[in-house]
Formats: sequence, structure tokens, C-alpha cells
Amino acid sequence: METLTAGPQEEESKVALKDVLLSSIKKNGKQYTMFVALIAIWTIFSFLTEGIFFTPRNLSNLFVQAATTAILGIGMVLIIVAGHIDLSVGSVLGFCGAVCAMLMIRLEWGAMTAIGATLLVGLAIGTWHGFWVAYRGVPAFIVSLASMLAFRGLIIGITDGQTQGLEMAPPHVAEHFKLIGQGYFPTIFPATENTIHDTSLYLSLLFIAVYVVSSLRKRASRIKYGFQVPPMGREIARLVLVSAIIGAFSMIMVIYLGIPWCIILVLALAVIFNFLASNTTLGRHLYAIGGNKDAALLSGINIRWKTMLLFMIMGVMTAVAGIVYTARLNAATTSAGQNAELDAIAAAVIGGTSLMGGEGTIFGAVIGALVMTSLDNGMSLMNLDITWQYVIKGLILLLAVWVDMAQRKK
Repeated sequence: METLTAGPQEEESKVALKDVLLSSIKKNGKQYTMFVALIAIWTIFSFLTEGIFFTPRNLSNLFVQAATTAILGIGMVLIIVAGHIDLSVGSVLGFCGAVCAMLMIRLEWGAMTAIGATLLVGLAIGTWHGFWVAYRGVPAFIVSLASMLAFRGLIIGITDGQTQGLEMAPPHVAEHFKLIGQGYFPTIFPATENTIHDTSLYLSLLFIAVYVVSSLRKRASRIKYGFQVPPMGREIARLVLVSAIIGAFSMIMVIYLGIPWCIILVLALAVIFNFLASNTTLGRHLYAIGGNKDAALLSGINIRWKTMLLFMIMGVMTAVAGIVYTARLNAATTSAGQNAELDAIAAAVIGGTSLMGGEGTIFGAVIGALVMTSLDNGMSLMNLDITWQYVIKGLILLLAVWVDMAQRKK
């Protein structure tokens, strides 16, 4: 009896498909690892806190707390990818938040006017940083270190060295502004703590639908142009798994008070910046600059202007984070943003961004922000001494950088 064997083309197709799968795992391996680590952290803290950590109320609050770090982490990814670092984001966050609060308290500006002015302040600060880094050749480490010290002093000056509560602003202004950091997506029908928030549920289902449709369109596009794709069964399994994860995260908030506005803002920024990093000329140029600056220069990339633009974007992102932070606290404080730069850098690195430049993902930084905030939240619920909280976070950052360096060597 004649034995049937696969033809050369079929064997090549299997090899090519295997290479596609291995490449995908290698490309997203850090994100997969960090997601597993996040689930492990949640499980451990759930046992250590006797289930308090896993309550919808605590997890919903955790997501709100992670918003500021996630926004900074999204911007920090592009900074590190391009081969730079920004140590000023914590102080600039506090300064921009204080500016926004003072405009509403002392000048009685409306919330939207104050927010617009604050974004312009952030843009100006980013332009200042970009000028020194791009056109004067001063290392970003030094420029941002100088700003970290300077703006920490300016926070004290603008707040008169004391907490400025937004209750001193006109009531309607304070209420509208507070929604950014403390508000939730409204419901169609009146909801109580024991009912599901309908609009948040619909928004979650819409997000899942958009994800599934975009993934299938991307698959169809790859097939159209002759690229290898995984089998349809494997693709469906991936879509079901990811959709289930999105649904689980969403339901945590839906069964509590709904999806917070700041989380919607984070997701919108993550989608926008993921598109910027992956599908625009600017994004690809930033990766090229971080991967090999000399090669990028020889290929005709205007490194100075791209660096300038990068820091301008980071300035605006820091201002956004400052607005969200101030709205969540409902006050401008002198300690606002302390150590936020370390959390942002840690979120980016833990999420898979390489400190060597040229490698990193936006959604990885969001996962990294959740990891850092989960550690803070869980250790606080355990009443762990603040000394050990800093020690543990420092060791985790060191471990993340060591893993990145080890993978680079391989």
C-alpha cells in the first residue's frame, strides 16, 4: 500500500505557520508573562487579605488608582523606546494638577477652561524639555532631573505650601471637575449597589465586539496579502479567551458602580497611542531611533524634530495625568506626584519596554501599571509597614530589568 506523505508545499506551510506562532509568542512573551503575574498577585493577595482584595469594590478602586500610573506609563513607553528617560513626570504631574486647581479656586475659571489651560502648560513644559534634549544635546536624564527638582519647588510656591481643596472653588465647577477622577459612566435606568449598571455593561460588550471584528479584519487582510495566519480554530480560541478576560475585568466594575470615566480615558489613550506607535510614521521612527540612532540618522529621519515632538507629547500626557490625579483627590497637595516617575518607569519596564530602547508596547505599560498598583493596594490592605512596601517594589523593578537584560543577551 502506498504511503501518503505531505508535499513540499504543505511542509513549508507548516514550518512557516510554526514560525508565525513562535514569533507571536516571542514578541508578546513579556506581556503574557506579566498578565499571568498579575493574576498570581491578585490570587496571593486574596488569600492574604481573606478575600477583601478580590471584592468588586476594592478592585474597582484599584483600577481608578491605576489610571494615573497608566497614563504616565503610556507616555513613558515612547520616551524609553526612543532611548531617553523622563524623571520629571512626578513633579510636573503635581505642578500641572496644582495649576488646574488654582485656576478654579483663585480665578474661578470653569472646569473645561482650566483643563485646557493646564494642557497648554504641559505642552509648554514638554517643549522646554525637548528643546534642551533635541537642540542643545543635554541628556534627557539631566534635563528631567533638573525639572524634577524645580517643579517640586514650584508646587510648594503655587499652593502656598498647603493642601488646596477644590471645595473652595465654585460648587458647580468643583462637581464637574471631580467627575474626571471620581465619576462613573451614567446609567439609562436608576441603579443601586445590588443591580448591574446597564450602560457600563453595553459599553463592555461593545468593546469586546470591536476587538473581535478588528482581529478578524486583520486576519482577513493578512490572508489577502499572502501572509501566514494561525488555523481558524486557534484564532477562535484566542478571541474567546481574550473576550472572556475583557468581560471579567469589565464585570468587576459593572457589578459595583459602573466603569469610571478615568478608565474610559485610559483605554482611549491606550488605543490612540498604540495606533500611534504601530501605524504611524512618527511611531516607527521613534522605534528606529531607539533601536539604532546612527542608522536612523543615515536613513533620513529628522531625529531632533522627532525628539522634540516626543517630549511635547509627554508633557501633555503628564498634564492629563495631573488633572486626573487632582480630580481623584479633589485637592491640590504639595506631595502630589511624589515617586510617580518611578511607578511610571516601572510600569513601562514591567510591561515589556526595554531600557536599551527600540522595544516596548503601550498595552504592556497598562498591565505594568496594574501590577504596580496591585502591589500598593494589596500591601496596604495587609497593613504592611511602608518600609517593606518600598523594598518590595524596588526589588520587583530590579527583577524586571534583570529579566529584560537577560533576554537581550539571548
